[in-house]
Amino acid sequence: MAYRVIDKETYYRKDVFRRFSEDCKCSLSMTARIDVTDLVAWSKATGTKFYLNFLYLLTRVMNAREDYRMDYFYKTGELVVYDVIHPTHYCFHPETETCTPVYSLYYEDYAAFYDHAAADLDWAKAHPVYIREATKEPNRFDASYIPWVSYDALHMELPDGYLYFAPIVNWGAYREEEGRLRMPVSVRMNHAVADGYLVARVFRLLEQEMKAFLQERTRENKA
Repeated sequence: MAYRVIDKETYYRKDVFRRFSEDCKCSLSMTARIDVTDLVAWSKATGTKFYLNFLYLLTRVMNAREDYRMDYFYKTGELVVYDVIHPTHYCFHPETETCTPVYSLYYEDYAAFYDHAAADLDWAKAHPVYIREATKEPNRFDASYIPWVSYDALHMELPDGYLYFAPIVNWGAYREEEGRLRMPVSVRMNHAVADGYLVARVFRLLEQEMKAFLQERTRENKA
């Protein structure tokens, strides 16, 4: 777990940080529908899992900006940014209607991430219990798929949520709208390190990453 301590006096959001870590401790969440038509089509054409493909792109986005990798060590008063954050996602067991947390690692290389995350899911399917992360490392964000509904809004309540800095991202089932497949994605972040712009930026980055990813895969197939 590597991180860098941020100088709070030169931090570009220092006044906002002080406001929402001292005077008005809160978080904010936003839901938007993003177009996943092309990623769904590519996943089907290649026989890969849309879930893992989207999780890879989401993890790329969460690592794209320091703002999404922030944490605050309350015991020492240090504001930090991790070098990398990894996804904690979930394997649902229909027979028990419970979930097993899946602690995958982020690999920038798509194939490496896909293969390791797929193996992690296979392990979780065979172990339908709630297992806490062995390393207890905090450089993780929560990525949770809600496949049973294509919702329009979602709100995550966290008691003392102002103490929790890691992003929480949920997404639901996609549905056809005007000939395109659109999927709800919800993003929750601590207001001390993110505002409406930074949360909204997640959705734009997701769209950009999907487009770039599919263009790269097309070039590879032609090579």
